[in-house]
Amino acid sequence: MSNNLDQEDDMLDEYDFSKGVRGKYASQFKDVSRLVSLDPDVKAVFPDSEAVNEALRGLIKARGVAAHELKKAS
Repeated sequence: MSNNLDQEDDMLDEYDFSKGVRGKYASQFKDVSRLVSLDPDVKAVFPDSEAVNEALRGLIKARGVAAHELKKAS
């Protein structure tokens, strides 16, 4: 396993993060517990979060997972 210090620094001199703000956009995602990326073919069938959640709840129900088990996991 190589150490990061052993690798050549690929940051160019013109990159200036001295005025960067850590977490500047974090508040936009404060209510989001998990972000996932859908492949284009899946997006075509499930256009929004509601459709994805409905499908996943159906899958969960089909697998026989009880509601109280779901609450424990969240």
